[in-house]
Amino acid sequence: MNEEINISSEEKRLRSGEAARAPDFAVQPSYVRTVFLGPEGLRAGWGLAFYVAMFYLLQFVVAQLAGSLKLGASELWPMMLEELGVVVAAAAPSAVLARVEKRPWGVYGLPGREAFGKLFWIGVVWGFASITLLLGAMYGLRVFDAGHLAMHGVRILKFAAFWAVFFLLVGFFEEFLSRGYSQFTLTRAIGFWPSAVVLSCLFGLMHLQNAGEQWPGLLAVAGIGFFFCLTLRRTGSLWFAVGFHAAWDWGETFVYSVPDSGTLFPGHLLKSSFHGPRWLTGGMVGPEGSVLCFVVIAAVWVTFDRVYRDVKYEVAREESLTQRTQGDHRVEL
Repeated sequence: MNEEINISSEEKRLRSGEAARAPDFAVQPSYVRTVFLGPEGLRAGWGLAFYVAMFYLLQFVVAQLAGSLKLGASELWPMMLEELGVVVAAAAPSAVLARVEKRPWGVYGLPGREAFGKLFWIGVVWGFASITLLLGAMYGLRVFDAGHLAMHGVRILKFAAFWAVFFLLVGFFEEFLSRGYSQFTLTRAIGFWPSAVVLSCLFGLMHLQNAGEQWPGLLAVAGIGFFFCLTLRRTGSLWFAVGFHAAWDWGETFVYSVPDSGTLFPGHLLKSSFHGPRWLTGGMVGPEGSVLCFVVIAAVWVTFDRVYRDVKYEVAREESLTQRTQGDHRVEL
C-alpha cells in the first residue's frame, strides 16, 4: 500500500513539471570546447593565431621556391610568381578558417559579387589621382622633374601591363593580409578602430624589409593603411582599397618612375628625378617619405569621409566574461 502511494506521488511530481534536474557538470560544455569555441564559433584569438602561423609557413615555402627560380635569372617574372604565391599564402588559411567558422569567405573583405566592380574602379581613379596630386605638388614646387621617355613603342604597353598585374597582386596581398581576415577577427575581439590602429602600425612595419625605407615613409604607409581601414568601414569591402593601392603603386612605379617605398624598379616609363631636400621629396624612399604625402593622406581622408558617410562594415564583438551566465566557466583567449 505504501509503495502504491509512493508511485502515485512520483507520477504527480513528474506531471507537474518538477522532474529532477541533471547535475551542473552534466550540462556544462567541456573545458576544451570552451577554450577554443565561443558563442560565435572559433574564438578570435585562436583564429588569428592559426591564420598568422599558417601564413608564415606558406610564405616560407613560397620564398624558398622563389629563391630557386631566381637563381641565374634576371627577369621580372620570378618576382611576379612570388607575389602570386604570397597572395595564395594570405588567402588560403582564411579559406580554411571560413569553413571552420561556418562563414562565407566574402565576409573577410573581398565578396565575389563585387569583384572588379564599381568600387574597385572608383578606387583606381582615387589612387591614381592621389599619387598624381602628390607628384604634381612636387613639380609645382620644382623639386620633381618628369624628364623624358625611358622607353618607346610596344615596350611601353608591355611594361604597363606587367606592372598593372603585378601591383594588382600587391594590392590583393597587402590589403587582405592587413585588413581582411585579420581585421575581421581582431574586430571581434577588441572592436574596429582599436584593431585598425594595431594593424595599420603593423602594415607600416611590414615595409621595414624594403631597401632604403626610413621612418617618415613608414609613418606615411601606416597613415595610408589607416585610411584604407576607413574605406573598409564605409564601403563594407576591400575592393576600393585594392583598386586605390594598385593604382597608386602603378602610377608611382611605372608612370612617374619614382622610388616606391625605397625601391626603384626597372621597366619604368620616364627618366624622372628629384631636386630638393629629402623631407620634401622623400629622397630614395620615394614620395611616401615626403611631408607632402601626409597632406595628401589628410586630403583624401576628409574627402572620402564626406562622400561615403554610411557605415557598412559591421562585425559582432565576442561576448565578454562579464556578460556570461554565472556558473558557465568559459575561458577566453
